Amino acid sequence: MPDMSRLLHPRSIAVIGGGAWCANVIRECRKLGFDGPVWPVHPTRAEVGGLPAFARIEDLPGVPDAVYIGINRAATVEAVGVLSAIGAGGAICFASGFAEAQAELTDGGEVQAALLAAAGDMPVLGPNCYGFLNALDRVALWPDQHGMVPVERGVAILSQSSNVALNLTMQRRGLPIGFLGTVGNQAQVDLSALGMALLEDPRITALGLYIEGIKDVRGFETLAARAWALGKRIVALKLGASEQANAAAVSHTASLTGTDAGARAFLRRIGVAQVTSLSALLEVLKILHVAGPLSSNRVVSASCSGGEASLMADSGLRYDVVFPPLGAVQRERLRAALGPKVALANPLDYHTYIWGDVPAMRACFGAMMAGVDLGLGVVVLDFPRGDRCSAADWDLVIEALDGLGGPVPMAILSSLVETMPEAVAEKLVGLGIVPLCDVPSALEAVAAAAFLGQEIEPVPVLWENREGALPPSPAASPPGYFRTEEAQGGVLSEGVAKQALAQVGVPVPGGARALTPVAAGEAAARIGLPVVLKGEGFAHKSEAGAVRLNLASVPEVEEAALAMRASGYLVEEMITGAVVELLIGVMRDPAHGFVLTLGAGGVWTEILGDTQSLLLPVTAEDVRGALGQLKIAPLLAGYRGAAADMDAIAGAILAVQAFVVAHADRIEEVEINPLLCTPDRAVAADALIRLRNIEIEGGEDAA
Repeated sequence: MPDMSRLLHPRSIAVIGGGAWCANVIRECRKLGFDGPVWPVHPTRAEVGGLPAFARIEDLPGVPDAVYIGINRAATVEAVGVLSAIGAGGAICFASGFAEAQAELTDGGEVQAALLAAAGDMPVLGPNCYGFLNALDRVALWPDQHGMVPVERGVAILSQSSNVALNLTMQRRGLPIGFLGTVGNQAQVDLSALGMALLEDPRITALGLYIEGIKDVRGFETLAARAWALGKRIVALKLGASEQANAAAVSHTASLTGTDAGARAFLRRIGVAQVTSLSALLEVLKILHVAGPLSSNRVVSASCSGGEASLMADSGLRYDVVFPPLGAVQRERLRAALGPKVALANPLDYHTYIWGDVPAMRACFGAMMAGVDLGLGVVVLDFPRGDRCSAADWDLVIEALDGLGGPVPMAILSSLVETMPEAVAEKLVGLGIVPLCDVPSALEAVAAAAFLGQEIEPVPVLWENREGALPPSPAASPPGYFRTEEAQGGVLSEGVAKQALAQVGVPVPGGARALTPVAAGEAAARIGLPVVLKGEGFAHKSEAGAVRLNLASVPEVEEAALAMRASGYLVEEMITGAVVELLIGVMRDPAHGFVLTLGAGGVWTEILGDTQSLLLPVTAEDVRGALGQLKIAPLLAGYRGAAADMDAIAGAILAVQAFVVAHADRIEEVEINPLLCTPDRAVAADALIRLRNIEIEGGEDAA
């Protein structure tokens, strides 16, 4: 990673170009308070942005620490070469038309390669990016307006989108942003490299990321590990989910997983919290800046309205937030503070009996904070419009909270963004009280901050599925494991797939393959009736009518086989007594390794969309934790019936992992759907294995 200290904390700045964008850079530098020299460079103009211009870079009175290059791409490459040769501290490349535009410009990759060669060891942000705003050192290498002001300490926000970054500077939520940067197409410096440089600054309290794609998985892993080592935390808004990207998938797993799920599983594994909106991103950063990561997701909430209390309770159902019942100490102290007419609960409606009474409100809020294992105390409070109303009585709530203190942080939460004035939010930050706004975004933020407060450090990704970096194989692939003729379009037949999985311990039904209806009937007689009959050669058997269940006689089997008109048949024992059906899927993700998806199986896969994704390798504990997050977890635990055998389920999942690890060089996808889970076993009723587009090993069929 190049040394970016001079670029990010410059004492001198050069601006190359004469357009309005470059004049804006000069204007914004002065507006933010940069007091070092700013040197415009233009070959013909006498001045740019009100400052005298130099005709060439070589004419500058000194070597600049940071340079903003606002000229066309060919001239940018030339300027970068000159700057690198004279020892400049770094440059921001505003121009587009590099690798990000290869679809439109066939030479975009070549021009980018020339840019990197010209830069050498000099750090370069972009190309195709706005640059950065350093409010800590009053530096604005930024070609547009922005909403930031100088601060002494604050969070850092990095974005792959310059326009999104610009919008974030306009927030009015009281969040002190110390640094905001963009990276464009990340030709040299990516989000993780820039983040690493910023984390070392003691004035940076937390890091927020807007991610469209992860360029360097190992770099992100290093960034996350360094953040945890420094006691700082990272929260990300990761984009990229797309049904269209998986429209041609041949399996449920492919349509449910995709690279977006891999990225999310990867970020979660390395300890990066994830949110679903820009609003939630800002709210998490406020919590991290004021209070740090939360020790628990257990929240107490107080408001003077039953509607607000209900809104909190209902909204909490959507996020990993818990409102624990009041304990004996809380109830005793609340009763003393509120009297006999208030129903005590969490979330609490304390009515308006104590409104305006600072000692009584302080006693009420203090009583709520007497709970056990709390992560955050919240007072719901919406401030009136300052241009039309007086907020004097609302200010008394702040007075009641100020100095309340204690090990658990406090927050004031407005149900709307508009009802948390910026001046109030800034005042609360100064008092050490978290100003939250918008109930759903705030509660999502609380859940994310609690995730970041876990004592367990992030688990590193132990291996990635990349050429030359395959996971260790516990056993060599047996000769003839996969035959070329068994793979149609790279997909193994169900019978062969089950035989392969059974060799590593995945339980499968007793069965046999048959080529004719008569042979299928004979196989059924040997296996024992009733049986399941499946026709081979169909990507989706159920939709093709190629699955018949509970066939109780040989004639039924033969008749069903004749009706299927299949190329072959699989006859299997009929598994009964299933408590629940699960999906187990593993997909190769080119960026993150293998992604394991667990979810509701059978006919419920698409209907419920109930899945959890993890990166391999996993442990039995990881598996149990993911299964416990499913909507169907109560069924596994025995809701109104017998419980499933969790040991058997975990064993089947770990056996699938063993298979993938053993054959990582050739596996593209493995899916079991459904895994029939009974009170005493877990059996793979259907299986799919899709191979990579490589030459498949020949030999005898494992059958």
